Amino acid sequence: MSQGTFSGRRALPPNNSNGEENELPTVEISGLLPRGVQLQEFLNVTDVHLFKDSWDTNKVEHHTDRYYNEKLIVRRGQSFYIQIDFNRPYDPQRDIFRLEYVIGRYPQETKGTFIPVPIVSEFQSGKWGAKIIMKENRSLRLSVQSSPECIVGKFRMYIAVWTPYGIIRTKRNPETDTYILFNPWCEEDAVYLDNEKEREEYVLNDLGVIFHGNFDDVKTRSWNYGQFEDGILDACLYIMDKAQMDLSGRKNPVKVSRVASAMINAKDDQGVIVGSWDNIYAYGVAPSAWTGSVDILLEYQSSGNPVQYGQCWVFAGVLNTFFRCLGIPARIVTNFFSAHDNNANLQMDIFLDEDGKINPKLTKDSVWNYHCWNEAWMTRPDLPVGFGGWQVVDSTPQENSDGMYRCGPASVQAIKHGHVCFQFDTPFVFAEVNSDLIYITVKKDTTHLVEAVDKTHIGKLVLTKEIGGDGKQDITENYKFPEGKEEERLALETALMYGAKKPLDTEGIHQFRADIDMDFQVEKAVLGKDFKVIITFRNSTNRRYTATAYLSGNIVFYTGVAKSEFKNQTFDVKVEPYSFTNEEVQIKAGEYMGQLLEQASLHFFVSARINETSKVLAMQKSTALHIPTVNLKVRGQKVVGSDMVVTVEFTNPLNETLYNIWIHLDGPGVMKPIRKMFRELPPNSTLTWEEVCRPWVPGPRKLMATLNCDALRHVYGELDLEIQRRR
Repeated sequence: MSQGTFSGRRALPPNNSNGEENELPTVEISGLLPRGVQLQEFLNVTDVHLFKDSWDTNKVEHHTDRYYNEKLIVRRGQSFYIQIDFNRPYDPQRDIFRLEYVIGRYPQETKGTFIPVPIVSEFQSGKWGAKIIMKENRSLRLSVQSSPECIVGKFRMYIAVWTPYGIIRTKRNPETDTYILFNPWCEEDAVYLDNEKEREEYVLNDLGVIFHGNFDDVKTRSWNYGQFEDGILDACLYIMDKAQMDLSGRKNPVKVSRVASAMINAKDDQGVIVGSWDNIYAYGVAPSAWTGSVDILLEYQSSGNPVQYGQCWVFAGVLNTFFRCLGIPARIVTNFFSAHDNNANLQMDIFLDEDGKINPKLTKDSVWNYHCWNEAWMTRPDLPVGFGGWQVVDSTPQENSDGMYRCGPASVQAIKHGHVCFQFDTPFVFAEVNSDLIYITVKKDTTHLVEAVDKTHIGKLVLTKEIGGDGKQDITENYKFPEGKEEERLALETALMYGAKKPLDTEGIHQFRADIDMDFQVEKAVLGKDFKVIITFRNSTNRRYTATAYLSGNIVFYTGVAKSEFKNQTFDVKVEPYSFTNEEVQIKAGEYMGQLLEQASLHFFVSARINETSKVLAMQKSTALHIPTVNLKVRGQKVVGSDMVVTVEFTNPLNETLYNIWIHLDGPGVMKPIRKMFRELPPNSTLTWEEVCRPWVPGPRKLMATLNCDALRHVYGELDLEIQRRR
């Protein structure tokens, strides 16, 4: 058995690290060199120029001029320029040379990890080639075209010269290392996007907006993707190395996005971020304190250990950085009232006792107030025609998929039309936006009675950031047809046909239609203040009705899981014929303040049993408390290279002293992320922090600050700036 085989199957071990490398020999001689022959007499390379400065043609034409990286960065499928200086003028009649690009430790031409680039007179579509475009003395200028299906990563470059006795090759030179990225500007690339404004937004914009809160009270926060910052490109390649992803798979955006959805969370694979939803963050940074992805990715690469802590918008923010950095168009999407359907049966079952109270033991499904995931743009050659385009990729660890916590890529088009048979994880995402809310009464004899069905609660609103601005773009109709339309029924029937389960037949059960209608509103609720919940009963008949009503107020995680009940109140209601009546329930600050969680989210459930008909009405709503903001101000010239003073101010609105207050301050292109801790802040007192910075990127920029302590989280502030170029 030869030394080179492993377990009898392959001659080389797996090539799954961009970071590992081996040296190609500088001389490959066949046989003995005749006496007196000096290899120096043949064509020798004395220097190589890659035109890799940010203002050079290569980086400008490949849209890589903003990367804070001194190496050459190009996009695949598009030509770039290099210059080779030889020891004497090049003679095409007798001199033969080629370029070689190599990645990983065990390069093979068949795997695309060793790429010999021949000198050609004309480029062939889709193939590597190098064309001589200028000869001057001992120098040659070449235009090099890469394949649009090339592996994405960091390549080593060599130049090999043929002699009658073998090959002379240049030495390994880190200065000529070349990064090759996905190319949304190239029609043959799987991530090609044909709209320039969309490419500017979804690939080149390093600042984003994440929507959270409630569908009727949407809150925003900015996020620094920082895909061009120093070290981020290497950190993104390191993630794929850490996943031991075979280099030959890194040409395929479907495979890359599937690996990334598993690796951005730390569950089961020592990935980037540890998720935590228990409100205890003693060993790391609270999820709401992060202002962007840069610190997280750099810490992960330098330590090799998962970073603590994240929740859905943090996972989505970091995954978006990964995609945009490698050249895959991507955006963050927020789904309001997102179903976490444990058994993927398209029904969120809420079990009630006979007196109308929720039964927490039986109610296992949860509805997240909102959930953030990513969409990445790519073709899907593994699916029938028409299912390419935006794909859902979700790195928040919710459910196991093929043995790992990951989700996607799932075609948005397939989700809309109910084609849940198409990989990957389409049934789970379909349920997140399409499940019905079913209220079921559990009788004393254990029989179940379906009381009401709400078909409009789940997937109420799906938002992403608009192109070229910070506003909202409603993309709900990308995911589902309007409720009640024929197409919507058809999509559901298609999903059921392909195996999505719906165990209870709820057709024919009216959606909250009874002789009496119930609705309720929560007054604007400010952190630390009292407010009211107003319940309205409307009687549309000529009969008088009475009802026994019940209100339950819970502190909930934004994932819909209740932590504790802070309010329960039962009251009797009388409704005269053809009229309505309002009932008010007072909520005192002291009732909820002591047990608040990260998101300061309150959940109210109201049920009422009509005494005359025994019909149960049930309804639930969440409200996010209005939280004070951090104020940001600047003074000094807003000019690249000039000093500018940033002031952070915050006034404590609570009747208690705040302790161990962390403030994170970040401004992409304006200042590096920094943080500072303040020991205490008494009630109604103001803290002030000043920092001097020197902006280095012109144009519209943002300053962002977060404040975190045990009593207050999700406190945030931002300031828009216009940084002028240096004159």
